[in-house]
Amino acid sequence: QVQLVESGGGLVQAGGSLRLSCAASGRTFSNYGMGWFRQTPGKEREFVAAIRWSDTYTYYANSVKGRFTISSDNAKNTVYLQIKSLKPEDTAVYYCADRSFPLYSDYDARTASQYEYWGQGTQVTVSS
Repeated sequence: QVQLVESGGGLVQAGGSLRLSCAASGRTFSNYGMGWFRQTPGKEREFVAAIRWSDTYTYYANSVKGRFTISSDNAKNTVYLQIKSLKPEDTAVYYCADRSFPLYSDYDARTASQYEYWGQGTQVTVSS
């Protein structure tokens, strides 16, 4: 099994930046890919970005392309989400997730049900 802990969220003014972190522990050798999702009350969990460990191939939602950057550090068993030019609509709880099978496709990366383990989430609030 894998345990995930997110950190780095907070209250930020529009236009500012944040870097979210997700530290993984446990059976990390079965961690083939990591994803970031976000969710607001009453809405579906939304895909943000994902990264494949084998070659660091990345996937992004259209809504965050150009502003969000996902990266990984396997020595620290950590994945990051660098966010710039924050907008009020970015306000959400951000979750990281682990997939215990290879990331084969864009569908695998974008679909929440394709991930096995989830962190507790970190709140990002962007003020106008």
